[in-house]
Order: sequence, then C-alpha cells, then structure tokens
Amino acid sequence: MTARAHSRRYGLIALVPVLLLMLAALAVSLVPQPAQAASLVRVTNFGANPTGLNMYVYVPDRVAPKPALLVMVHFCTGSASAVHNGNGRDFVTAADRLGYVIVYPEATREGRCFDVATAGALRRNGGSDSTGIMSMVAHARQAYNVDPARIVVAGFSSGAMMTNVLAAEYPDVFSAGSAFSGVPAGCFATTNGSLWNSQCSGGTLLKTPQQWGDQARAMYPGYTGRYPRMQLWHGTNDTTLAYPNFGEELDQWTNLHGLSRTPAFTDQPRQNWTRTRYGATGTAATVEGVSIQGVGHDLPQSGMLAYAISFLGLDAPPTTTTTTTTTTTTTTTTTTTTPVPTDGCAVTVSVNAWNNGLTETITITNTSATAINGWQLGFTLPGGQTITGGWSASYAPASGAVTASNVGYNGQIPPNSSISIGLQATHTGDSAAASGFTLNGARCSTA
Repeated sequence: MTARAHSRRYGLIALVPVLLLMLAALAVSLVPQPAQAASLVRVTNFGANPTGLNMYVYVPDRVAPKPALLVMVHFCTGSASAVHNGNGRDFVTAADRLGYVIVYPEATREGRCFDVATAGALRRNGGSDSTGIMSMVAHARQAYNVDPARIVVAGFSSGAMMTNVLAAEYPDVFSAGSAFSGVPAGCFATTNGSLWNSQCSGGTLLKTPQQWGDQARAMYPGYTGRYPRMQLWHGTNDTTLAYPNFGEELDQWTNLHGLSRTPAFTDQPRQNWTRTRYGATGTAATVEGVSIQGVGHDLPQSGMLAYAISFLGLDAPPTTTTTTTTTTTTTTTTTTTTPVPTDGCAVTVSVNAWNNGLTETITITNTSATAINGWQLGFTLPGGQTITGGWSASYAPASGAVTASNVGYNGQIPPNSSISIGLQATHTGDSAAASGFTLNGARCSTA
C-alpha cells in the first residue's frame, strides 16, 4: 500500500469518532427535553430606580390565579441569589407549594447595604432605595395579577431595617412585614452622608413609643389609614444590631397601631424562644415579637420561616370581592354544616381601629364535645361599617347582617379547639365590634 493510501485510510479512521459524536448530538437534539424549572430571573427597565438597584423575581411553575407578593430584602454584603439560595430558601420552597411570587431587590453600592439612613431614604417617594423597590412592586403587581391585599415584605439585617422603612413609608401597599434582626424605622438616620449609625447599631438610641411612632408617621405625612401588621425577630446576644433595638421596634409598631405594650398573649413555641403578641392572640396578631435566647445576629433558620409565612398570610387564600348582580334567574345554594349544640360555641373579638377604618379578629371556639364540620358564622356589623377585605373566611354581604363561611382548610373545628378569622372594614364613626354571633344557627357566648 502506498504512503498516500495509508494517509487516506488513517484520515477516514480519524473521522469516525467525529461522525459518531455528531450523530449522538443529533439524536439528543431530537429527544424532547423537559421544561425548564422555575428559577431566579433578572428584570430590567422596571421603572424609576434612582440608586441603580437590581431586580430579580422568582415565579414558581404553578402560580396562584391571584398570587400574593413577597418582597425579600437581603443583608449587607448579600445578593438576591444569596438570600434566594440561603437563609430565605424556605420562602422559595413555600412559594412552589402556595403559588406566590417573590421579588428580590439587590443593592449594588459598595458593601451591598440598603440605604435606610439618608433623608431621601426615610421619606415616601424620596428618591433612594425605597423608591426603586416600590417600582419593582408596581411592575410585579401588573405583570403577575398580584392580590393587592397580600403584598408583604421581609428581610434580614439590612433587609430587616428596610422592611421597617418600607412598612412605615408605604403602609397603604404592604399588609404585613417580618423583620429578622433589624432596628426601628428611622433609627439609622444620619446627616453626614454615612449609611451607618453607631448609636443605633449599639442599641443606645432609645426613645419613647410615641417618639418612635411619630418618626415613622413623618415618613408619610398626613396619612391616617392603617399600618401593616408587623412581626419582629431578634437574638438576645446580637452584637451587630444590639438587642435593645428589639424593644424599640416593638415600641414603634405598637404605637403605630395604638396598642398597649402589655402583650395580649405570651408563649414559647420553641425552646429558648419567647413570643409576645399585641392586639390579638392568634397567628394574625397585629404585632408579634419573637426573642431568641442566647443567639446572635445570625438567627437559626430551621423552621423559623414557617412561622413568618403564616404570620404574613402567604398560606392564606386570596381575598375576594363581593359583587351583587340582579338577574331574572334565582340561584339556590345549599351548604351542609354540622348543627352546633346549645351553648356549644364561644366567640372573642379584638378590634384595631383608626380614623376611618379598622381590622377585626374573631376567634371561634367549639366548646362542645362534638367536632364541627363546615361552619357559617353569623353576626351584625354596626351601622356605617363596610367590609373591604378578609382572611380565613368568605364574607357576604359586606355590611349589616353578615355571614362568614369557612374556607377549604379550616372547615373542621374539633372539640375544645379554636380558629381565628378576620376582616378589614371602613367605618363612619362607629368602630365597635360586631355582635350577635351565631354558629350554624346556634347562639354563641361572647367574652
């Protein structure tokens, strides 16, 4: 065989592996590929963004028809991906199950802390980080058909401080917040251009509840509506944002809600945890504080966010709007419920009222020895009150004699057990609690 023939033969042999790889690649391309799972996605051109924040969004594969929106704010030196894959991961897992959307603001300045110190940061639409974050919220509301009554915010450290600021500046947007290792809104204020306030971080900036409340109210002058419910977490050994800030936060938020600093409820849901609730005793308390003994700035993540998810209402059904349509057709709805024995139910009511609105938490207790399967709670609202939203029940009509019906997850009330529901309403001067409670037609005692 000539040298030329040898060369041609070995050239053909060398081509064989290349041809095999090409065929393999073609075969793979012809096989149907699985759909790409939900992931963290960057969004650009979302609106006014004076400090150049980045926006990321997580939309689960199965989004609820009218999803809640969680604004998740990272810590100093952090990022959207750090909180998404790290200490906020339980929020992501729950979003996959519950169908809510998560927006992640990301600081881009050196140190990656959020501005909660400058004058612009501490004023509604002031032109700092909070302005950019609210542009993200507006973008997400439109893009994902968000339930406007379930827009909430949570954050860690610098993000916890921003959580307090956002809730104070935009109380008409956020329904609740959870701040993990933060400080009161306005505590970090500076006048020298610095974003760090050592007096506040050291826990020596102490004020009265009224002073803290007034500082928050000054961020949105003239506002007279309700403020978001607030959940506050802190470790007793925190040396980064010292533990006294926890008490100052509670002072601020109880004052904003017009509540006493004496807890309505205290318990220990876990070892070394002390939980206090103000304004109501259930999961949807107006203000809740969780102090963790012996823990520093980095709070334990195991199971903690499950409590926040419930407090924020991320596991609650969408709010519903009641409309009345007049037609020539009569529709009859039949609801099957368990009769309630005489003296088999008790109701306690807590009202938090402001200038022209209120929230009302109603706790229903089955005092009988028989489980209640399916319930309707009847009651009468004072004149001038109109329901504008509610949770853990459906309400109709919006005023006068109202019936609250169970939702899918709380239809059963075991013997000697309680459930809590709630509503938000406007009023024209009479902010008294509802009255005349009946459960499936049986009169309930009231505390």
